[in-house]
Amino acid sequence: MLRYPVKLERDTNGTILASFPDVPEAHTFGKDREQALARAADALETAFMGYMENRLAIPEPSSVKRGSYVALQALTEAKLALYSAMRAGRISKTELARRLNCHLPQVDRLLNLGHGSRLDRLETAFRALGKELSVQILDAA
Repeated sequence: MLRYPVKLERDTNGTILASFPDVPEAHTFGKDREQALARAADALETAFMGYMENRLAIPEPSSVKRGSYVALQALTEAKLALYSAMRAGRISKTELARRLNCHLPQVDRLLNLGHGSRLDRLETAFRALGKELSVQILDAA
């Protein structure tokens, strides 16, 4: 599970600012701690969409020693892993579409963090890259 440390601090107007040391482009706010944390996950995903659009590496999260963190949804984590595997293997979206025998928009949806892709589609994409998708169940923190 990807857990990114989040820094929460009170702003001069009383809102709570949320920022990520590992992802400086991701920041948001909320009227209280709970709202700031709820919005922080969206800010993190939005920043990652920008990284993917600009073909940049997704930064690894630093360890969470103490304090707050944002855990990414499993589907988001799988999509980020697919993007990272494609980057590492220098596989373009066009090449992945060729390997999957599908159209480019279908690959775009697999990489779109806002799209609810099916797990079996992601498994097929990983296999086309010589990878295997595995699901791990952990006790809740």
